Amino acid sequence: MKRINLPFWAPARDGRLMRGARLFTGRNLALVGGLMLAAGCQVIPKSDVSTAPPPAPTPEPSATALPTDSGRHRIALLVPMDGDTAAVGQAIANATTMALLDTSADNLRITTYDTSAGVSAAARKAIADGNRLILGPLMADGVPAVQAVARPAGVPVISFSNDTSVAGPDVFVIGHVPEQSVRRSVQYARARGSNRFAALLPEGDYGNRAASALDNALRDFGGALAGRESYARGNTSIVSAAQRLRAAGGYDTVLIADSARLAIQATDELQRDGSARARILGTELWSGEATLARAGSMDGALFAAVSDQRFKRFADSYEARFGAQPFRVATLGYDAVLLTLRVARDWKVGTPFPKSELYDRGGFLGVDGAFRFGRNGVIERALEVREVRGGEIIAVDAAPTGFTR
Repeated sequence: MKRINLPFWAPARDGRLMRGARLFTGRNLALVGGLMLAAGCQVIPKSDVSTAPPPAPTPEPSATALPTDSGRHRIALLVPMDGDTAAVGQAIANATTMALLDTSADNLRITTYDTSAGVSAAARKAIADGNRLILGPLMADGVPAVQAVARPAGVPVISFSNDTSVAGPDVFVIGHVPEQSVRRSVQYARARGSNRFAALLPEGDYGNRAASALDNALRDFGGALAGRESYARGNTSIVSAAQRLRAAGGYDTVLIADSARLAIQATDELQRDGSARARILGTELWSGEATLARAGSMDGALFAAVSDQRFKRFADSYEARFGAQPFRVATLGYDAVLLTLRVARDWKVGTPFPKSELYDRGGFLGVDGAFRFGRNGVIERALEVREVRGGEIIAVDAAPTGFTR
């Protein structure tokens, strides 16, 4: 089964993709789009060259190539429109349409190319049709195929993946990166007395990335690693890992890098038989999980994620337009369009996309808050810290509204 690199969904809860299943108050997102554009966003370059297949020949114009458009920039959206992930692709496509409508943008033409029949073929057609920027693909494993076609044509790629290994000088990763959530939580916990950290980590890429992020955060912010246990994902496996961790002891804080459901099971085990109550840390996978507030064992648990302040209005507006709640990842499509519109202020139609405009340290503002790209092509997001407290999940440390350095 192919892994989808999506924010909040890696690893996906119970192996399924999840919708942002909350309906929030709010009016029309046109106000949000206007506010975001007025915020004056920018972006950033990359030093390491990522590995990609040998460059493909420059495609010939396709038989269905779009007519010459002298008044609008051509942007390609590469998402699946068929198969298991079609609903996710459609949600992102809907969100890009919303962004154009909410901002009354008339200088962009966004064409959707279906990747379900082949990412490489979709990319070749997008380049042959004269697109100057590619938004997508959805999966990290499709990036090399897109890059092999886009790089010779000088077309940058903004991927919806959260896999930082695919980022490069011409590939920008806009997904929600789990390492940043771990780092922010550890920093906050250290400032509030956490000294000895342990971790429960699922086997596989997500667990490995969480482990590395914990090590790096402890190196930068202080604190000791008291122990870690890994497990195959499943109910009994994480409980067994929690038993082993409890028996070893020596920690005051435990990072559980998994879904809210499994984290609750593990925490119940850690607190069994009157064991000392440790501070629990989670990751961005916990965002939007109301079950945390109903679990008494999770009181005091912390995690970091992008603010949902603007998402509430986004979800309400999306449902009004399309008759359903959006997948949480749909905001990436919306924010990618806002980013492109900001760059388009000084971008002459028919010329290459000015990639240098993506390297502004001041950052951009989107539905998911402030963000900017590092010179490695990886997004940096402003995250808030939330705490489970008294049957509620509250923000205890607000996300920065911008970047100062």
